[in-house]
Amino acid sequence: MRTHMVRHGQTEYSMKYLVNGDPSVPVELSEEGIRSCQRAWAVLPLHSTKTWIASGFPRAQQTAVLLTGVPAAELVVEARLNELDYGDFEGGPWLTYGDWLDHHGAWRRPPGAAESQREGIRRMLLGLRDCLAVPGPRLVVCHGLLLSVLLWQRDRSGGEAMPLHFPEAPCVQPLDVADDTLTVWIEGLLSDLAMESRRDLGEGGDAAI
Repeated sequence: MRTHMVRHGQTEYSMKYLVNGDPSVPVELSEEGIRSCQRAWAVLPLHSTKTWIASGFPRAQQTAVLLTGVPAAELVVEARLNELDYGDFEGGPWLTYGDWLDHHGAWRRPPGAAESQREGIRRMLLGLRDCLAVPGPRLVVCHGLLLSVLLWQRDRSGGEAMPLHFPEAPCVQPLDVADDTLTVWIEGLLSDLAMESRRDLGEGGDAAI
């Protein structure tokens, strides 16, 4: 069985490299984002998809609906696939958040945020792992960070450590993975995160401080 994953379509926020980790903010697809969903019919085996899954964000669910071509009454919403919580950086330039990340590290929670970057990645991976339990083939519409991490895992060499910054995943460009392979990727990444946490935070460490 296979899982097809895509990042949501382009938005005005993503065009301007602004961050949005709050699903209550109504960030929807741009005109180009809508067109990219229409073009995806040529590269995605949508006719054979049995389960449609999206994060809790409007742009992810809008992408899923446009890909199905009909109102997605059977859309499975998996909130653990949600974008990272950016806290006080919400709505601002990604570069400002990235600069903060450079100075404070991947395990520190930004001011006003409920999770660190690494905690968010772990949460997304656990959500994706549970998506494999629903009937496939399945299509998962998620966000750039999760796709970027998976693409890095696919292309990593040897014992390369997980980076702080990942190359940006393109919008609505499918990553098609056999479920067995995806499971190996997820478990490997979760193991890496566990070891990194013990090293950087110590047993019982608190990412908020």
